[in-house]
Amino acid sequence: MSEEQVRFDLNKYTFRLLQNEPFFAALSRRIHKRPTKSIPTAGVMINKSTSQFEMLYNEEFMAGLADDHKLGVLMHEFYHIIFEHVTGRLPPEGMSMMWNVATDLSINSHLIGKLPKEACIPGAEGPFKEYPIGKSAEWYFSKLQNDEQFKKDPKDGDGQSGEGDGESQGSSGSGGLGDHVFDNHDGWEEASEEVKQIAKERMKQAVADAAKEVQAKGSSWGTVSAQTRQQIMDMISPKVDWRKVLRYFVKTSQRSSKRSTVRRINKRFPYIHSGKKVTRQAKIAISIDQSGSVDDKMLAAFFSELNSLSKFAEFTVIPFDTEVEESKVFVWKKGQKKVWERVLCGGTCFDAPTRYVNKHNFDGHIILTDMMAPKPVASKCQRMWMTDQQNANNPYFQTRERVIAIEP
Repeated sequence: MSEEQVRFDLNKYTFRLLQNEPFFAALSRRIHKRPTKSIPTAGVMINKSTSQFEMLYNEEFMAGLADDHKLGVLMHEFYHIIFEHVTGRLPPEGMSMMWNVATDLSINSHLIGKLPKEACIPGAEGPFKEYPIGKSAEWYFSKLQNDEQFKKDPKDGDGQSGEGDGESQGSSGSGGLGDHVFDNHDGWEEASEEVKQIAKERMKQAVADAAKEVQAKGSSWGTVSAQTRQQIMDMISPKVDWRKVLRYFVKTSQRSSKRSTVRRINKRFPYIHSGKKVTRQAKIAISIDQSGSVDDKMLAAFFSELNSLSKFAEFTVIPFDTEVEESKVFVWKKGQKKVWERVLCGGTCFDAPTRYVNKHNFDGHIILTDMMAPKPVASKCQRMWMTDQQNANNPYFQTRERVIAIEP
């Protein structure tokens, strides 16, 4: 086949291939694609000169694919970028053929029927027939490490060998992992950490912009599953360290108690006026939703952090469901350690703990809950809500008060 016959401009095909995949179409416009003869198939890598991701493809390889497979290859490479297989998530031992295959198995679970037969596809005929679909790259990596058919694979070396069409260095023999990798992962570790970080942040912004574009237009996400869509949104959402927020809230809720004392020297008027002794204390209410829908892991994580906070603050713990169970209210003394427990299991009403806190003049109010109840009455002190990520993203009511997601 002559050079003219294999000339293939992927950019001309991209719009038609991705017209039913709005998210990938939006992302594709933000990724440079470049033909090359240096690899036998296709792959994504970081351009060390520009600190940006780009997709490389062999024109003859792409030209020889059916349109459905061209689409699958595009989406496959974009998934590598989205799930940070190029910039992070590497196992402790670094890059290897086995990790390459693990990432492909994870991605190809979303692309059944859209890839060439050479692809690593879980559940398909061949060495991965018994592998379930829909697992993470880390799960597949562990599975491969314990798979007898790959334990002595001569092609699973240090990750420096070529891969792709079975003709690259390190792909001799039969039945090895290298025979089941259709795209190219060479160069994943060549960029410096600084370049990787810059490229990662740029691509994170590109993924975020693509997601916002789809949402703004009211378009569907195409074949991107709801679970994968949620993973993407979680990855691009700014992460807040809920423990730091909790500590900051407690500290800013502290009030000062001042009294005169002759034993402390006044810095401005020594021996003329008496000094002031300042005692800072925080009167914090911790209302804990005891309804059955609140996750035990969330309660355990919250109590664990309160144990560390108790070294400098005193808390009043207020269990509630539709009412405050006053007989169960207790003061968490400074320096004490507590073990979490569930003492109620009813519905949810936020008015009850809010009125209790308003009545007893607290400085700050933290509510641990799943947010699944109507908006409560106003609070006299600053109030903060703590819940899990799903309920923080989809609260039952809207509020301008701080809502923090807990990661157990």
